[in-house]
Amino acid sequence: MSDLITLTVDGVEVSVPKGTLVVDAAKRIENDIPVFCYHPKMSPVGMCRMCLVEIGLPVRDRATGELLTNADGSPQINFGRTLQTACTVQTSPGMVVRTQTPPVIEAREAVIEFLLSSHPLDCPICDKGGECPLQNLTMEHGKGDSRMVFADKLKLDKHVPLGEMIFLDRERCIQCARCIRFQEEVVGDPVIQFHNRGRSLEIVTLSDPGFDSYWSGNTTDICPVGALTTADFRFGARPWEMTPVATLSPHGPAGSNMTFSTRIEAAAGGRTVIKRVMPRQHEQINETWIADRDRFVHHFAAAPERLRQPLLRQDGKLVEVSWDEALDFVAGKLQGFSGTAVAGLGGDRVSNEDFFLLQKLLRKGLKSNNVGLANPRLAGGDVAAQVGIVHEENYDNPQRLGQGDAILVVAADLHEEEPIWWLRVKQAAERGATLVVLNVRPTRLDPLATYALHYRPGTAVATVRDLLNAAKVKVDNPENDLVAAAQILVKANNLVAFYGAEGVTYAETEAIARLLGNLLLLKNGGEGRVGRANNGLIPVWPHNNTQGAWDMGVHPAFEPGYKPVKEAGLSAAEVYDGVGDGRIKALYVMAADPVGDGLLAGRGQLELLVVQELFMTETAALADVVLPAQSWAEREGTFTSGERRVQRYYPAVTAVGASRPDWQILAQVGERVGLGKPPFAASLVFRDISKAVKSYKAMDYRTLAQVVQQWPMVSDEALYYGGTAFENRSGLGQQCPITPPKEPFAVPDVDVTPPDGLALVRAAALYTPGTLNRYSPVIAQRLAQPTLLLHPAEAAKLALAAGEMAQVAARVGVRGTAVVARVQVDEDMPASVAALRGVPYWPGTAVADIRKSEQ
Repeated sequence: MSDLITLTVDGVEVSVPKGTLVVDAAKRIENDIPVFCYHPKMSPVGMCRMCLVEIGLPVRDRATGELLTNADGSPQINFGRTLQTACTVQTSPGMVVRTQTPPVIEAREAVIEFLLSSHPLDCPICDKGGECPLQNLTMEHGKGDSRMVFADKLKLDKHVPLGEMIFLDRERCIQCARCIRFQEEVVGDPVIQFHNRGRSLEIVTLSDPGFDSYWSGNTTDICPVGALTTADFRFGARPWEMTPVATLSPHGPAGSNMTFSTRIEAAAGGRTVIKRVMPRQHEQINETWIADRDRFVHHFAAAPERLRQPLLRQDGKLVEVSWDEALDFVAGKLQGFSGTAVAGLGGDRVSNEDFFLLQKLLRKGLKSNNVGLANPRLAGGDVAAQVGIVHEENYDNPQRLGQGDAILVVAADLHEEEPIWWLRVKQAAERGATLVVLNVRPTRLDPLATYALHYRPGTAVATVRDLLNAAKVKVDNPENDLVAAAQILVKANNLVAFYGAEGVTYAETEAIARLLGNLLLLKNGGEGRVGRANNGLIPVWPHNNTQGAWDMGVHPAFEPGYKPVKEAGLSAAEVYDGVGDGRIKALYVMAADPVGDGLLAGRGQLELLVVQELFMTETAALADVVLPAQSWAEREGTFTSGERRVQRYYPAVTAVGASRPDWQILAQVGERVGLGKPPFAASLVFRDISKAVKSYKAMDYRTLAQVVQQWPMVSDEALYYGGTAFENRSGLGQQCPITPPKEPFAVPDVDVTPPDGLALVRAAALYTPGTLNRYSPVIAQRLAQPTLLLHPAEAAKLALAAGEMAQVAARVGVRGTAVVARVQVDEDMPASVAALRGVPYWPGTAVADIRKSEQ
């Protein structure tokens, strides 16, 4: 390739792309130049001086520019007078780098000695001990003796809370600024900074609450010493005592790769427990970062409130029974109902294997197409299967969106719904990609956007339709920003479109998905973009496996693989109506709480209610039978991300009580209603999936576990380079291929009447209280409290001031919502819109009664 240059590092030739730093070039040939301040995901600063090396350049004739050679024909090399930092110098053709000469070795020894001159001897009790870059590099490059004057050692605070999640040991800090630079440069949250100068230099938090960022835990991974630690792992275990187990995020649709660090503990009765959650490298998804929700909201798996034994209602009370008794009762009762009288609903946090067997039980075992998601917010899984984003499987130098590319985000707040996608969009915009945001209110993407357009409530579909129509016609002088944005989108080299459900109904999301699909089908210069790398649609699903539910046929209109059924079943809303009017006699609910979510008023006229769950939810409390399910940490399975990447997760801890995997429970019920011998492993269920779903045909548990070398090279042999993110040794997964449509999508007409006056929308919040995050004590103080966002003019009309409490009542769901919320006045809010954050989801917009609260 013409953009490659060749240099020599310690006598070994290496060819690297133009612009590569010396430290990275050496890493390519496994020559590890030690670093403290440098990180391959951040700009170099050359602060620590640990990477000093000798660098020589070819000598050229000043008159002719020709290379000068030695008598043996080799090029003459001129080495500078001083050592240079390998992390700041870019490679050039013919460069010669020496990393093991006496001046280099002496410089490294000096840097280590300086760092240790006031560093505490905490290694035996330090959380970083055993995976500490300073410890490792001291062993490799330290002198072995010390000239430290103990009387001059600084004694600093060792337990400084930067917030309730992250603690700082000021004595251990070596002032590399990795944490500060990560927060400012990578994630755009400059909430920690240096304070004072010289030996008094220290890290402080500048936000209220302290360290107010969704990414704070990553600073503990990249800290090269034990200065930063998480609240839930501080003094919890030593690295060599723990076993790493690969897993996936059970929360967001990006499919972030993670690693559990587990240990058997006497305090847990000899059970294996999760001690911490760390990022696992996947350059196509989360790189080496994870959001704090993924890091800290795992404690629900070990919560004492977990269901442990099957429960059967006897004499009006739920009592513990054996599995055989519970399963026999469920199967016997279910067989007593005809197909149209029984329904099955699932939550979208369970695995593909669970979904597949749920629809199989309903369709084949009970002859009912009344199967779907319990709380469907977003349509378009079938559209994504046809025009979804495609990735180039390149993990060494992945193609990133940038100059000449475009991103469209509709009705979604990525920062609050899926921070990993927000981060990727932010970085693409910073690389030069054009960002267009359409929403009913401002979000954190607005400052990064070329065009941030706010439509009136109820006009989302019309706005996207206008955008599509404007993109179909070449316009030299756009009459408004919407037309200008459309022209940029259609001319972009690559186009990625996100869409969500903020302020819109389910029917509106279906229309939006199809309109965006047609936008992607427009040809750019005669060339179609669907199916090309870095082009396509991404639904902003509410949970980690919503796309998998669509693929598995958990939908009343089609079977697995989007095969239409002869007679469509009832939608979730129709099922809930049927519970009330008696059409639905039996309801099977898996991993969902429709009563607690305000979708179902109660048991209605149900004769049988079966619930599979982790906890005693409001729905489970009304059930005839409650079946305890295992969490994702206790079992294996697969999730399908919003980008249609199928990935494996692995069992990490001991099952709680007598709980069983959801797929196994469904298979055992299925056996009792005539579906044959149940599979004994999740891999066998996935084998059936690969036969039934065309896009999964080339997959099995072995192919999903395949890995390749990724760049940057993260490993436990060189923790000082990439931090303590885990190398991916357990699988990169496979992306489902798309099946492009032959014709543009038919877009349904959606009749939406915009509300008169002030429209209330529900605003997403990452830490909205829910079934899982309420069991994580680490984020308890960060759980979103009801907050009402108002434009100053609207606040004045309501006689409300910032910080006051307001009573908000609106007719949403079966119970409506009535909360007391703190008022936040925001000049960027549209004058006709109020947003309510920190409350359960509801679709579309509502008319609210808002008044000052006396509380």
